Amino acid sequence: MVEAALANNPWVTADQLLEMPDDGLRREVVRGDLRVMGPAGSRHGRIGARILSRLEVFAAAAGLGEVFNSDTGFRLSSDPDTVRMPDVSFVARERADEVGDIEGFWPGAPDLAVEVVSPTDSFSDIDEKVSEYLVAGCRMVIVVNPRRRAATVYRSHSDIILLSENESLDGGDVVPGWTLPLRELFG
Repeated sequence: MVEAALANNPWVTADQLLEMPDDGLRREVVRGDLRVMGPAGSRHGRIGARILSRLEVFAAAAGLGEVFNSDTGFRLSSDPDTVRMPDVSFVARERADEVGDIEGFWPGAPDLAVEVVSPTDSFSDIDEKVSEYLVAGCRMVIVVNPRRRAATVYRSHSDIILLSENESLDGGDVVPGWTLPLRELFG
């Protein structure tokens, strides 16, 4: 059914993305264009897991909200659809309670999106993701660059902070009280 719909329409919808087979490939839809990502590698996975585990422990203990892994898709826009799956994401308690557990994609952006740069990611790929998250209402986007052993924190298109491995991520007013020294990610 999905194949027939795609043959007649060049744009992929969020609903069609949900119907695609679980064949181990990670897929996103960007303004109706299907993007397929291959495995990112062990360093990427390890860094994502470290961020996720530390954020989850902190957020759960403080009752701040819900933390999601890269299996959770966020529908950032519609007609044409954009569905992104950040490596790690956080949704504040009030929003998480309002939406509850859902099947399919989260409606809207997370409050925090974390992207770990993969060896195959280009600067324009990352810039596109950051912009989409911010335009959709994401309050903070963190981009971790393993090759540079650094991170960039975006609060808006003009509020950007560059961090070296000797500095720490800070949840600010999005995840109050959460910090994570970058050196713990790269060790």
